[in-house]
Amino acid sequence: MSNRAEDNTFKKGILDGIPICLGYFSVAFAFGIFAVANGLTAGEAVLISMTNVTSAGQLAAVPIMVSGGTLFELASAQLVINLRYALMSISLSQRLDGSVRLRDRLLIAFVNTDEVFAVASSQQAVGRSYMWGLMLTPYLGWSAGTAVGALAGSILPPLVISALGVAIYGMFIAIVVPAARADKHVLFCVAVAVVLSCLFRFVPPLSAVPSGFVIIICAVAASALAALLFPVKPEGEVPS
Repeated sequence: MSNRAEDNTFKKGILDGIPICLGYFSVAFAFGIFAVANGLTAGEAVLISMTNVTSAGQLAAVPIMVSGGTLFELASAQLVINLRYALMSISLSQRLDGSVRLRDRLLIAFVNTDEVFAVASSQQAVGRSYMWGLMLTPYLGWSAGTAVGALAGSILPPLVISALGVAIYGMFIAIVVPAARADKHVLFCVAVAVVLSCLFRFVPPLSAVPSGFVIIICAVAASALAALLFPVKPEGEVPS
């Protein structure tokens, strides 16, 4: 068997997906607790994770759902938060070989998370069997983690649930802080989003805006301002 064939086996995909699966389990556990603490049932939390594989999108959706937000509000927030996956899918499609059919591409788009994309993109050519294996373990980890977290949230004392709920915010801090420390432009974008969020939370006229639209406004406004002030120079171009 050639090296290329070995790299595209289902078993190789499973093995490459195990580290992602373990990471997803812990994050999904925190999501399960977060969802139950906000009023969803364990079954509803698991259903969300099995039909949506997006941590940020799911976390943003829960407050909108429990506060009675509109479907337009919910869909718009998901579009803004998850738009990056469309770009990643376009990029990954260039590495898929002829064994990947249309229905495979639809499934890949469903589980094409940041980590799955990163691992798949490191391969020279990605086959159908490999992608199925690579996506299976993270999906199971995400769903199982949510189930365990949701069930734990249903039986643990409120004080313990509140303490464990902090983990989900710690996850976002761990994602944002290193990037903000490494790049002042990212720090600026984060700071603008924080200021806007505080305004919508504490200023009376703005505090009446539904949470779903607040997420959309803050994300789009902060990103647009950062892009306007700090445009990315084309590769090879010397900054003025």
